[in-house]
Amino acid sequence: MAELAPCDFIKSTPAVQLYGDPTSSFTLYLHLALLYKTRALQFTPTNDPIPVVQFGPETVSGPREMMVRFIDVKLPQPPLMVVVEEGGETAALVVKMVAMQHRSVVWHLERMVWWSEDMVTRGGKKNGDPTMGSARMEVRKFGKSYSQLLEVMIEHAQMEERVLFPLLETAERGLCKAANEEHGRDLPIMNGIREDMKSIGVLDTGSNDYREALRNLSTRLKSLLDHSKEHFQEEERDVLPLMEALELGKDQQLRVLEQCIDVMQGTHSHLFSFFIEGLLPREAMQYLDLITRNKINLNEISHDSASGLVNRVLNMGVLLTEVCVDTVGDPEKYRIKLSESFPSVKFVVAKKAGSLYPVVSGASIVAKVTRDWAL
Repeated sequence: MAELAPCDFIKSTPAVQLYGDPTSSFTLYLHLALLYKTRALQFTPTNDPIPVVQFGPETVSGPREMMVRFIDVKLPQPPLMVVVEEGGETAALVVKMVAMQHRSVVWHLERMVWWSEDMVTRGGKKNGDPTMGSARMEVRKFGKSYSQLLEVMIEHAQMEERVLFPLLETAERGLCKAANEEHGRDLPIMNGIREDMKSIGVLDTGSNDYREALRNLSTRLKSLLDHSKEHFQEEERDVLPLMEALELGKDQQLRVLEQCIDVMQGTHSHLFSFFIEGLLPREAMQYLDLITRNKINLNEISHDSASGLVNRVLNMGVLLTEVCVDTVGDPEKYRIKLSESFPSVKFVVAKKAGSLYPVVSGASIVAKVTRDWAL
């Protein structure tokens, strides 16, 4: 992770064992919590979706809140349960998410600038780290890292352009004009970095042209870092606080957050480990908590909305016998929940129900058009 601990700190903390499914968000959350507390952590991957934490002879497993309290009791410092979030409790959820995305991007850019400077200094000589392999292998690893970072940065910009900026523009036209223009300004630099890496990949290692290409690469990366820092600071100072002025309700905030996550699919799927590496453990916990709790709350909102619609139709005197629903969460649990509330109605709950049942597809179109009209 993006944090260092002194050797004496590592030696002074008791060893902790964590067992769990490495693909589970619950396991990841506890992993980050323990990294925040101690570096004397041993993680053993298992197939069990419910993680287990072991302190010496003591073993515990259970709900997340209980596990966090247990970790806080065993390792009191620094505390996990007292969280002072930037912006206070009234800060828009999406503002917190965007600010943490900025931090991750800056960390990765700073790391790549340092890496490129090191390659310039060596001028084509092999890295001392055996995991890097030869000079050409290192360049390929560097290129992969940049491609991943570029995908995160592009998705972040698209999220702002498709979700946040249009929302702010409904309040006052022209609010986000400068921010939109800033996104386009750095595209030539980004593309130039890509071309530099292509050149480095085919040049003779250690040649004058090779070293010159490395210097050009390092210079462009520094420019991109400087521009990104400036841009993020301006957004956090001039644009993001305006989200507070919209005075969105909690449900509205959750829906906006869901739309942002939908746009950034790569960042929150195959690039999530890469993205989260750019945050301190405490920040990573907050980010994971933000997106997982959002999912849980949206499930509840969706279930309550579906029940409310069915109840409204029944109260209108409609003879309702069957309802098709696009699932949120586990389809069978959703079906049982609805069936228990309305025993006289047959419920069909399925993933991607819009592609299976025309009535669901039609309802989805009506809902989206109504939503857009309301916005």
